Amino acid sequence: MFEEKIKKAKILVEALPYIRKFSGKTVIIKYGGSLMVNDDLKALFTEDIVLLKYVGINPIIVHGGGKEISRWMKKVGKEAVFIDGLRFTDSETMEITEMVLSGKINSEVVSLVNQSGGKAVGLSGKDANLFIARKVKSKTNRDLGFVGDIENVDITLLNTLCDKGYIPVISSVGRSYNGETLNMNADHVAQSISTALGAVKLIYLTDVQGIMKAGKLLNRINLKEAEELMSHPDIKDGMLPKLSCSIEALKGKVDNVHIINGTVEHALLLEIFTDFGIGTMVLGGDIKYGN
Repeated sequence: MFEEKIKKAKILVEALPYIRKFSGKTVIIKYGGSLMVNDDLKALFTEDIVLLKYVGINPIIVHGGGKEISRWMKKVGKEAVFIDGLRFTDSETMEITEMVLSGKINSEVVSLVNQSGGKAVGLSGKDANLFIARKVKSKTNRDLGFVGDIENVDITLLNTLCDKGYIPVISSVGRSYNGETLNMNADHVAQSISTALGAVKLIYLTDVQGIMKAGKLLNRINLKEAEELMSHPDIKDGMLPKLSCSIEALKGKVDNVHIINGTVEHALLLEIFTDFGIGTMVLGGDIKYGN
């Protein structure tokens, strides 16, 4: 019992320099993967978010919800269609997408954060013109329907909310200059917001340990190494857009990007407040230790 108390005290001491270093800074967290469907992990995640706020860090949560969208589409007898890996979004699919992302998932995360003692506010890109997007086509120039990519982020509302003690929770739905509602890749939304805010960290929560190469976890890589990895055969599927967004974030002057396993209990705290973290840390400059 006594040894356990000493261990906990040492953990707090290890966290202290990081709390001091990141107090007053903004951290963007992309919430996704199996974490979104495991009730126990959801509760731990929101506790971590509230703790970050209490120690002076400004967390902002960005989420998508592809699996949940597909589930609800099946409920109404509609099959998901993917073109070059991207969901084709017709008007009916867009309606379901907005309902699931901005309604169901967003409100659930907001409620959980508030139950944990925080003050969360749910948003989409359409609120206060948080982000404006343009329609995009697939890599093979095929029509994707109401799918967009961010062109502009207005950080005014986010700064106001963070300064007033609130935790923004943002769904990856926005609008075009013509007023069309568009579905966007949540990884890119998180990257764009982190760049616009000059965040100290962008954290991607996934179902894997981090960036794996030849079966080995890469604990720390720099920007040059990240760019070289883009053509490596081990970087595929969901990791490819995350690494691409990581590179863009670092070029946009975000200090560090982290790709970590969100199914690990208190993953955020372990990555931010311990010396070696639990996943992959991508740095803009040379490799250095400490978060």
